[in-house]
Amino acid sequence: MNKLQGIDMAIGHYYKSREQISPDLIESIHYSFDAGGKRIRPLIMLEMLEGFGVELTDSHFEVAASVEMIHTGSLIHDDLPAMDDDDYRRGRLTNHKKFNEATAILAGDSLFLDPFGLIAGTNLSDCIKIKLISELSFASGTFGMVGGQMLDMKGEEAQLSLEQLQIIHANKTGKLLTFPFVASGIIAEQSEEVIADLRTIGELIGLAFQVRDDILDLTATFEEIGKTPQKDLLADKSTYPALLGLEKSQDILNDSLDKALAIFQKLQESQHFNPQRITEITERLRLNG
Repeated sequence: MNKLQGIDMAIGHYYKSREQISPDLIESIHYSFDAGGKRIRPLIMLEMLEGFGVELTDSHFEVAASVEMIHTGSLIHDDLPAMDDDDYRRGRLTNHKKFNEATAILAGDSLFLDPFGLIAGTNLSDCIKIKLISELSFASGTFGMVGGQMLDMKGEEAQLSLEQLQIIHANKTGKLLTFPFVASGIIAEQSEEVIADLRTIGELIGLAFQVRDDILDLTATFEEIGKTPQKDLLADKSTYPALLGLEKSQDILNDSLDKALAIFQKLQESQHFNPQRITEITERLRLNG
């Protein structure tokens, strides 16, 4: 079983192991969760754990699946008419176009709430579970992804400063990408100093990921990104390319990745961390990766 299969099996087992109240809701959840995607957040967590020498168990796959559930729920809501109003995601109809708006809203709600039950049911220690649940809540809710999304909506058709744009994306995108790094440190029982380094890595990767997404929205085709291109341009949204230009945006992308790789190297020297696989994932975030 490879890691992607393990992630999918974890969520599949979660929904099959309980009595179904609404098969229609489960169908809608699976439609979006099974739509593909790189699974970068759960894969980061699993590769980081192995880098720390942790042998993966079902519980680790369940924690990895939990962050992908949050991410999937955010995409369902992000595509709604009241938000980004998109008809396609990952090359096929968005959830509300496949089903209806009410079903899509409820599927997103489920994918925001169910992950905490999934983590609570793992075989990890209570102390680790509490820390993971706290971190995932912080990364996802009012003080993370949802708060950042609110700022993003308020900033539409406004001329934002670079600092304002950075605050939006540090929360909307960055904190959920930071969770897998921090979670790996919590599960591997690393020191607070190491977890602080992991949080910095997550923030750097989150910035790189958002800048990359902004560049691709401007330069890629529907076939390459699986969704409507140039929506940010048409909506007159503030993006890194709009504020800084493509060349400077690519410099920020590469500089953020270089700084993250330097911290991986530091962990290799101080903690005997094996950075090989996570380095490969990081390098693939470059536009020529």
